[in-house]
Amino acid sequence: MAPAVVRAERIGEVDTAWKLLGANHKVVVEAYDDPGVTGVTCYVSRARTGGISGSLGLAEDKAEASIACRQVGPIAFPKPLPQQEEVFSERMSIVFKRLRIVRMVDTQRNALAYLTYSDRLIEGSPQNSVTAVPVDRATPIPVRR
Repeated sequence: MAPAVVRAERIGEVDTAWKLLGANHKVVVEAYDDPGVTGVTCYVSRARTGGISGSLGLAEDKAEASIACRQVGPIAFPKPLPQQEEVFSERMSIVFKRLRIVRMVDTQRNALAYLTYSDRLIEGSPQNSVTAVPVDRATPIPVRR
């Protein structure tokens, strides 16, 4: 199942290493609104490789990312959610590496858990980050069975 088209909004960035040629190495912070849940935004920070190869889009970004998802408005569910769904995916190298965000429904606690990780065609990385958004018990999360 392909993730919905989600656009990242650049919130900010900091340089981490100066490069003589091309862009500096940096950490960027981007916001992603959950396409299946109104009122939830995920903030992801991750490394971006600079230099000439990074400036040309040929560099492979590191597999390190952090995520924090928050309620930013009234939470609503336009339609039932699958128990687990990839809500965002973006390439981190020219061909084989992707950053992924997966939403999981914790029905017992009425919460949404979000996991970010990267994978590669041959070998992925175990580095990951997780966050959760509690949903008021008065708003049960509809799960598609």
